[in-house]
Amino acid sequence: MEGLAAVVDPGDVGQLSGAVLCDVRWYLDGRSGRAAYEAGHLPGAVFVDLDGDLTAPPSTESGRHPLPTAEHFAAALGVLGIGPDDAVVAYDDSGGMSAGRLVWMLRVLGQEAALLDGGLQAWDGPIESGSTTRPAVDCPARPWPDDAFAGIEEVAGHAEQGIVLDARSPERFRGETEPVDPRPGHVPGARNAPFAANLDEGRFRSSDDLRGHYASLGVTDAADVVAYCGSGVSACHDLLAMERAGLGRGRLYVGSWSQWSATDRPAATGT
Repeated sequence: MEGLAAVVDPGDVGQLSGAVLCDVRWYLDGRSGRAAYEAGHLPGAVFVDLDGDLTAPPSTESGRHPLPTAEHFAAALGVLGIGPDDAVVAYDDSGGMSAGRLVWMLRVLGQEAALLDGGLQAWDGPIESGSTTRPAVDCPARPWPDDAFAGIEEVAGHAEQGIVLDARSPERFRGETEPVDPRPGHVPGARNAPFAANLDEGRFRSSDDLRGHYASLGVTDAADVVAYCGSGVSACHDLLAMERAGLGRGRLYVGSWSQWSATDRPAATGT
C-alpha cells in the first residue's frame, strides 16, 4: 500500500488488505453523524467523530474546529484501533467534505490514507448497521509539521503575495449568506474554490480536469497555496484535490473563516 493515492475508487477497496475503513459523517445542520453511521455503514468501518476525535474544543480565538494537539489525536486514533502503520480509507456521504479532514491529517503525518471516491453513495457492496469496534492500540503522538499549516497572521500576508483559496460555496464567499460564523464575506485577496467544484456527479474529476480547474485559479504548484473554508474541514478537500491533480501539497489555515470573522480584520464581499 506504499504510496496510497489521495483518492481511491470503491472497486479498489477490496485490494487494500488490512486498510481501516473510517466513516466520518458530519453535518453542518446539526444532524448526528453517529446516528447515520449506526443506521448503515460499510462493513467493518469504525465511526470517527469529527468534533471529538479530529478537533480541539471550539473557541472564538481558534475557530469552530481547531487542530487537536498531537497527543489528543494520537489518543483518539489509539481508541479507534488505528496504529501508525495502518492504512486508512475514509468516507462520508457528502463527497468527502468531512472525511477529507481525517485523510489530510494522516497524510501530513506521513501515514497512508485516502478518500473513498463517491463515498457511501458510490459503494455497491453490502451495508451493515450498528457499531464496529476495533481493539485499542498504542499510537504514539507525532508532532504536527509546521510546513503543513498557516496561521492567521501568515494568511493575511499570503493573500497579497501568494494564493489563498476559499473552499466555501460561492454564496458564502461573496458574503450573500453566512449561516454559522460571526460575519459574512471572505479574506481579502482570496479566490473562491468551492470544494464541490472538485466533483462531477459526486465523484472526483480526473487529474487532468482538476489540473485545469486549479490552473484557472492561478495554481500551478500547491506549495504556493493556503486553503481555508468555514472551519478548516472542507478546505482539506481542495488540498487533496490538488494532490490528485499532481500539483503537490498546499497548506491548511485551520482557523479559517470562523476564526478570521471573529476578529476585527477586514472582510471582503463580492467576487
